[in-house]
Amino acid sequence: MLLTDTHTHLYYEIDPLKQKALMDRCLESGVGRLFLPNVNVDSLAMIDSLVAAYPANCFAMAGLHPCEVKADYQQQLDAIFKTIAGRQIYAIGEIGIDLYWDKSTLAAQQDAFKQQISWAKALGLPIVIHCREAFDEVFEVLDEARDEKLRGIFHCFTGDVQQAERAIDLGFYLGIGGVVTYKKAGLDHVLSQISLRHIVLETDSPYLAPVPFRGKPNESSYLTYIAQKVAEIYNIPIAEVAEITTENSRGVFGV
Repeated sequence: MLLTDTHTHLYYEIDPLKQKALMDRCLESGVGRLFLPNVNVDSLAMIDSLVAAYPANCFAMAGLHPCEVKADYQQQLDAIFKTIAGRQIYAIGEIGIDLYWDKSTLAAQQDAFKQQISWAKALGLPIVIHCREAFDEVFEVLDEARDEKLRGIFHCFTGDVQQAERAIDLGFYLGIGGVVTYKKAGLDHVLSQISLRHIVLETDSPYLAPVPFRGKPNESSYLTYIAQKVAEIYNIPIAEVAEITTENSRGVFGV
């Protein structure tokens, strides 16, 4: 069984021994593919270090997280873009709009989002979207950018059925993580009406740990708990969930 974690910040752990332990548990659990979203200029080197250590398992992205869109965001974007030519990346991400922490930066977030969508289209890459309390604002940008080149993943999808269908219609997969295991989240109801062919799995480690680790640091090895919950929702073996969602991830990232 091969599971794919399409969104993990495992590189945040910089202690070599602890990082190796995280990776060992991950690989022992059957999670053999990890996609690493970038957040700012500083995280680029952290990602590259993990990819260099595990080139068969770890895959890099490049992008500016919406919560990192501050006064110097254009300089950050320029710096990140300059690194792309010399690195192997598989997506532009994570990018998008986050209105949970700071609504005053909406215009700047929209601008950064649009610029990075343009990068992805020019490079033939998917985008990985961070959307928090901003579905309307994100869809507005995507509707404007819609064409045959626009594609990717709605990371940590927590929307309703209509929002799920809208995302899929725009060419996106739904990234399903630990929230699916939370009793009051309602994602089980959403997924029951969406084909597994439109879903990829993720942990977003070290955030949003699934039950039974909720409230504790997350890690990529816990993807098995997410996959098991998804298997229960669809009433199929976990091995089938692993096979289909990994196939979906290959379709997104091309690897």
